[in-house]
Amino acid sequence: MTAGDNRKPPPDLRLPGSVAEILASPEGPGIGAFFDLDGTLVAGFTGVILTQERFRRRDMGVGELIGMIQAGLNHQLGRIEFEELITKAASALRGRSLSDLEEIGERLFVQKIESRIYPEMRELVRAHLARGHTVVLSSSALTIQAEPVARYLGIPNTLTNKFETDENGVLTGSVVKPILWGQGKAAAVQQFAAEHDIDLGQSYFYADGDEDVALMYLVGNPRPTNPEGKMAAVARRRGWPILRFTSRAGIGIRAQLRTLVGIGSLVPVAAGAVGWGLLTRSRRRGVNFFTSAWSQLLLASAGVRLNVIGQENLTAARPAVFIFNHRNQVDPIIVAALVRDNWTAVGKKELESDPIVGTLGKVLDAVFIDRDDPTAAVETLRQVEERARAGLSIVIAPEGTRVDTTEVGPFKKGPFRIAMAAGVPIVPIVIRNAELIAARNSTTMNPGTVDVAVFPPIPVDDWTLDELPQRIAAVRQLYVSTLADWPLDRLPEVSVYSRATTHKARPKTAAKNTAGANPKSAAAGQHVASSSPKERS
Repeated sequence: MTAGDNRKPPPDLRLPGSVAEILASPEGPGIGAFFDLDGTLVAGFTGVILTQERFRRRDMGVGELIGMIQAGLNHQLGRIEFEELITKAASALRGRSLSDLEEIGERLFVQKIESRIYPEMRELVRAHLARGHTVVLSSSALTIQAEPVARYLGIPNTLTNKFETDENGVLTGSVVKPILWGQGKAAAVQQFAAEHDIDLGQSYFYADGDEDVALMYLVGNPRPTNPEGKMAAVARRRGWPILRFTSRAGIGIRAQLRTLVGIGSLVPVAAGAVGWGLLTRSRRRGVNFFTSAWSQLLLASAGVRLNVIGQENLTAARPAVFIFNHRNQVDPIIVAALVRDNWTAVGKKELESDPIVGTLGKVLDAVFIDRDDPTAAVETLRQVEERARAGLSIVIAPEGTRVDTTEVGPFKKGPFRIAMAAGVPIVPIVIRNAELIAARNSTTMNPGTVDVAVFPPIPVDDWTLDELPQRIAAVRQLYVSTLADWPLDRLPEVSVYSRATTHKARPKTAAKNTAGANPKSAAAGQHVASSSPKERS
């Protein structure tokens, strides 16, 4: 980890294929950004995933599976054209309802495909959208494969192959002509550009396959992405910038093994923590040994590095309520590696039954909140407040659950009321690109560097319940603005601190102090406790 406040500002590298290049490009819908699907936006091939799922669910017989594999091999060997391959696939689905297949596509996206989306490509899509470019997912895949990806990435336009259906939405066994492939796909893009007044000479095209070389010649900014074969050869010969991403190639055995090694280190670290606790006759010192060592060892084993701006703010005031934007199952580990010791966590009740998280929660004196029971939630939050008054920092995600990476979700009141009741400050931790390491629901970590900004403690001494919604909105806006204005070379000045008073950090011995809070903190606790359960959630 490195603190970034004293480092030199990064150079403005507007390299072809970079986010910086796009953000410096002309604005407006007259510029198009066309993205292929398989191998470009998504690691691997969605058609293979769809076939595997149909076979696994016994929706496809062995004979059909063998026929599809043979057809795929013949296509790769140049023995049959793509049009024949996709027609063969459609004919096997004759008589099926399109709505049923769309449901399968949506489910497969959530279960299998979302985790394969390249986060680097997602950043490029978002950059084009931010410039007001006309963004299009142009693929030879079928709608059931492409449209869930387009919706997830916020891509408003799609050019894909479509099943032919009858008036009842039942597949006829054919594909709507003309089929998008090679020259047919290039013609569809040209037609789309003409209809939407897009200047292809200023537009971008991202693709990996040989069949898309013709389209690369049409645009002023060809961007071969993970290319092989003819596409790679032409790109090298013509000097086109080649983009290669490996962050999702690691969803294989190597990344899984590295993650397992990190998780497996829990046992020896826990044993060391128990030994240290017995040696020092202090359970808390043993817990601190564990929280400081295991999270950092887990990240190191997985090849995850942290680039931290404002690292000094992690120890500027203790105890504190550390809040972070929640994207996946890795960012709590990132925050644990930053906060290190004398902290406990707050999580949802469902995690208490998880064999790993639940066990760790007991060790850390973590609190699990039942969000479906407001009365029980109030009692649980009182336990959190008591831990904070006793000198433990609190780690909590104000969004309450993992949120899609394009947004900052609504902040709940709980973390802020805990800080008010305990009389401790709030420390915002903004995590920029945790999705680079793992998808939302993935348990496997990929190597990479995660950017983090830790802001100075925000005192809550003068906060009142009447103005709490405005205070929370200001803190949330800090996250929105910081993520929008990245990259950072230093922490920006923000208005959320303008009305606050200076907070004095408690003595370092506060973690061992089990006495009650000061009168002002106690009064704050009474004030919070008097509110209704609904308000506290």
